Amino acid sequence: MAHTASSSSPFTTRPSLDGTQIRRRVQRLRRLATLLDAAFTIPGTRVRWGLDTLIGALPVAGTAVMAIPSLYIIWEAYRMNVPGKIILRMLANVLVELLFDFVPVLGDLADTVYKANLRNIDLLERHFGMTVDVPSPPR
Repeated sequence: MAHTASSSSPFTTRPSLDGTQIRRRVQRLRRLATLLDAAFTIPGTRVRWGLDTLIGALPVAGTAVMAIPSLYIIWEAYRMNVPGKIILRMLANVLVELLFDFVPVLGDLADTVYKANLRNIDLLERHFGMTVDVPSPPR
């Protein structure tokens, strides 16, 4: 069967979303990014790390596995009609982190400090004009 322009494909057809749907998607993606990049705190410090640091510590396989949710966030941005320029910046953020991941120890440190997924969510929120209520640190 020949592929026609009118046939449904996830690569050609992107849904039109209203503001509420976009907000919900971005909030869901922020929860995922937080789990990946900042779900846990190193006791006695303000340093946060996530599953990306933990699973990414496994040589090569950890890096490959953790690339999947990072690319999923970018896929969702594409599906929300985010401009290509922002998608490219998101890809660059993930690429920087992936390249560091191939260097033992330095890659784990980069995961903890760089937080590509949260950077990408920040790009989405800025694009959609969303503001995030960040709680004040305890005194």
